[in-house]
Amino acid sequence: MSYTYEQLLESIRLKNEIQVEGLNFDPHIFDDSGVGNDVAERVNALFTCDRHAHKKIEFPALFYLPVGNFRVHIRWNLGSHFVLVKEDGVFNIVKDGKRVVENIRFAKRADYYSKKTSDGADMRTIAQDYGYGNIFIVYSNECCLKEKGQDCLFCNINATKDLYGEDQNINWKNVNEIAETVQECYGNGYNHLTVSGGFVPERREVDYYADIAETIQDKLGVEDFNGTACVGAPEDLSVIEKYKEAGFSSIATNIEIWDEKMFEVICPGKSQMCGGRKNWIATLDRELEVFGKFHVRSTLVSGIEPKESLIEGIDTLVSKGICALPSQWYVNVGSALEGHRTPDPDWHWDVFEKTKAIYQRNGLDFWTLRNATAEPDTVIHDLLRLDEGIELVE
Repeated sequence: MSYTYEQLLESIRLKNEIQVEGLNFDPHIFDDSGVGNDVAERVNALFTCDRHAHKKIEFPALFYLPVGNFRVHIRWNLGSHFVLVKEDGVFNIVKDGKRVVENIRFAKRADYYSKKTSDGADMRTIAQDYGYGNIFIVYSNECCLKEKGQDCLFCNINATKDLYGEDQNINWKNVNEIAETVQECYGNGYNHLTVSGGFVPERREVDYYADIAETIQDKLGVEDFNGTACVGAPEDLSVIEKYKEAGFSSIATNIEIWDEKMFEVICPGKSQMCGGRKNWIATLDRELEVFGKFHVRSTLVSGIEPKESLIEGIDTLVSKGICALPSQWYVNVGSALEGHRTPDPDWHWDVFEKTKAIYQRNGLDFWTLRNATAEPDTVIHDLLRLDEGIELVE
């Protein structure tokens, strides 16, 4: 069935609302629904994106909206007005007594999720299917900022490990496990990967990333594996060249907050380590010199700082040639800001529309953005795809 531009735009807008508000449901609603068999389960590799913990209970990772097949990530929030119900074996979403989404289709489980590496590790815990050919690899949930009491206030990386570490193999991944999983994925249609992890000393970080890249290259028999290295800002900017030399085609350093004073408060570790905010910006500038235009990405958490400074940061970075991405803030269990509220859906929608205009003014298109980001299915990705007439069906 074909839809008009306006219908597809409204579908993306609905996605924005559901992801901001989350879904209210009985945690056992998915029992006997094929989660972990035919239906792709949530794998909490780096962060968990719910308001409430649900140890030992599997949720689907996401579902598709009927209009446009846009991917919507499931975020559990018992306070949401969007209620997921199961009626006669069919899942629907109801808001204020009215069905807003009918006959939900959950994402299919990737074949490699049922496979293991040669040392017995579940491949689903090594690399997560992020859609449209992208996989996300978390080599470690270790973040040294916790020990120093300097965690970013919105982050629940350490809480995620505490909650789900035993069940979902949240620990250090060795390079052979990673390379074997990438080989399996790339042999079945995937073609972009992002490697990420917690905050670790920079020398240890660059050496480990280089080992990962070299082992992947050996397994695939190619030099270019279309990989993004997500790293912290180093004190020694010369190490940035080592990521390029290792074989990564793009790099990401997430500044998170643009406003200088709020950066100090919300990201105390990033502010006090690695030369502070100025060095994070200097890192992005150096990465741009080494990797080239739009082969550098920086995520900003959208919803904590004032919209004016957020948009200023996105505009400043994109104008330079950096893929600045607004990451819709969802208040997660275990973070220091647990219990706070993100802005309403209209606030986030306005940010996405303004960001799209910035991208289009600077020539940043969907495929370029996709090759520098881990998740190619955010609202801003969908808006670009709609304007560019790109239809991706899974």
